[in-house]
Amino acid sequence: MIRLYNCEDSGNSYKVRLLLTQLQVPFERIDIDLIGRETGTPRFRARNPLGQTPFVELDDGRVLAESNAILWYLAEGTPLVPAERWARAEVLQWMFFEQYSHEPYIAVARFWIGFTPQERLEPRRHLIPEWHAKGNAALGVMETHLARHDWFAGGRYSIADIALYGYTHCAADGGFDLAPYPAVGTWLKRVAAQPGYVPLELAW
Repeated sequence: MIRLYNCEDSGNSYKVRLLLTQLQVPFERIDIDLIGRETGTPRFRARNPLGQTPFVELDDGRVLAESNAILWYLAEGTPLVPAERWARAEVLQWMFFEQYSHEPYIAVARFWIGFTPQERLEPRRHLIPEWHAKGNAALGVMETHLARHDWFAGGRYSIADIALYGYTHCAADGGFDLAPYPAVGTWLKRVAAQPGYVPLELAW
């Protein structure tokens, strides 16, 4: 059975939990205390030298980190990864966008504003306007695309949607207002209507 080393409130971890649930793949969930810095302990680093969650451990002992790499590995050969070459490239395009232009601002704002003690936030408070400006720029890119397309790649629900859903659906935790992005809001509802969907707090 796949073992998922996971932070309960992390959007990156939720992406993997959501995919495993939708694919009906059994997994063992092992929760990690990210706020308590458990990822820095020698015991954790022995399994994952990158010192981050999520990561999965297979029955043969192999370990795979990086949430989007995990999504690709688990979904390969399923309808959630298109077979057609161009559509596969589109999936990767949006997954790279999520990690480079979206997650570093929307997820980071959510972590520091929504889950971190005020004394730890204070030295970074001056960064909040930048997080919001660049996060809103990413949401604007998504809005433009979704105003013309139901999904991000291949004309159907895919792991590109799961990757972007992970932090977009809870962006309000980081101080983002999604009201100016109606197409994004409609897309969030489409994702939540997919078979096997479970919300973040119930994704086991």
